[in-house]
Amino acid sequence: MVFSSLTFLFAYLPAVLLVYYAVPRRFRNLVLLLVSLFFYGWGEPVYVLLMIASITFNYFFGREIGKYRDSDREKARKYLIACIALNLLLLGFFKYWDFLAGNLNALGLKFLKPLHLGLPIGISFYTFQTMSYPIDLYRHDTDPQKSYISFGSYVTMFPQLIAGPIVRYRDIAKMLEERKENIDQFYAGVLRFTAGLAKKVLLANSAGQIWESINALPASETSVLTAWIGILCFTFQIYFDFSGYSDMAIGLGRMFGFEFLENFNYPYISASITEFWRRWHMSLSFWFRDYVYIPLGGNRKGLPRQMLNIMIVWLLTGFWHGASWNFVLWGVFYGIVLLIEKLFLLDVLKKVPKWIRHVYTMFVVMLAWVVFAHTDLSVALHYVTMLFGNASAFANSATLFYLRNNIVLLIVCAIACTPVVKKADSLFSREKLRPFYPALILIGLLVCTAFIVDASYNPFLYFRF
Repeated sequence: MVFSSLTFLFAYLPAVLLVYYAVPRRFRNLVLLLVSLFFYGWGEPVYVLLMIASITFNYFFGREIGKYRDSDREKARKYLIACIALNLLLLGFFKYWDFLAGNLNALGLKFLKPLHLGLPIGISFYTFQTMSYPIDLYRHDTDPQKSYISFGSYVTMFPQLIAGPIVRYRDIAKMLEERKENIDQFYAGVLRFTAGLAKKVLLANSAGQIWESINALPASETSVLTAWIGILCFTFQIYFDFSGYSDMAIGLGRMFGFEFLENFNYPYISASITEFWRRWHMSLSFWFRDYVYIPLGGNRKGLPRQMLNIMIVWLLTGFWHGASWNFVLWGVFYGIVLLIEKLFLLDVLKKVPKWIRHVYTMFVVMLAWVVFAHTDLSVALHYVTMLFGNASAFANSATLFYLRNNIVLLIVCAIACTPVVKKADSLFSREKLRPFYPALILIGLLVCTAFIVDASYNPFLYFRF
């Protein structure tokens, strides 16, 4: 079940909100747990058992870590290592077994057989989320959760279960027990959810259809400019798809009394790749920073070690996104670019106009998206060569067709990637605009519903992670 579906919008969500606010406050975590398990099991009923297993062993290991972290540090450490290992074992088995077996078989080593298991939806997100709990316990950054139901509701919370943002337990521990839902927070949640839904349905889906169409063109019909229009549309699609989902998750969280951290901060206005990764998928960047980069030594052990740590983080970041060599290459590519920026390029960029820095950043980002979008590296390489002249022509009739029919969409997407609307909103008094918000919400929901009813193209790109 996806947020941008009629089933979710007009059946599941209204029913859940009705039940949630009808029961006494002390039962609301139980309601969240049950409805979230139902939400996850809607598409993958078998893997609900895996989810329950993950909740159970992380909960009990957490209790043991909390019990011994002061009195027997070594024992607590053993429980922590065992808990992390079990989390990674589950993730590795379901997500990477076939990748490992396939590559070994290609080398003539046939002692592992591909199992062709379906990938549990969102396993990369909820595994990282659950791993943060025992680590923070061991570090004294949070306290053990005594209630299995409350811990289970944290792990399974349906607003961010499938595609993030990655919510760390310590950030919402107090909310699990003491949140006080109110009408203003609920209202803000509805606004945020509607904005995210519009991003997804109106912008991401529209840009994605253009990308799919161009990407499917024969090489003989693809010009240089057409190829650039295609990857520009994928650039828009993946941003509005993922940030739209994050907006909907944050909005839904507010409806239930939770405040999740932001996951995007207008990454496409960045003036360097370093800045881009401070703005894109921030919950993942912060996770790798706090649980991998800093424990490895960060920048405290000299430049050579720092460079190694950066490459390790980005190798893992690429591999986290998928069991395919294109994701590994994508991560390594960004690691190399970030190292180059750190060594000298950032100093050079500071001396040039900001628009040049921005063009450089988006050029690198769009090239990286080519690799990200194609699991077949040979196809990705061919697409890159088309961007630089290895195409049927510089421009052709297809180029004019895509521009003529989609120029308004491309302009709207470009503007929506910036904080222009947010800044314009700040010029007016929110109190004066507030009476118009209900009408805007209603119009937004009606338009999105019309698009959902009419469209057959409605993927969520990050569900596969």
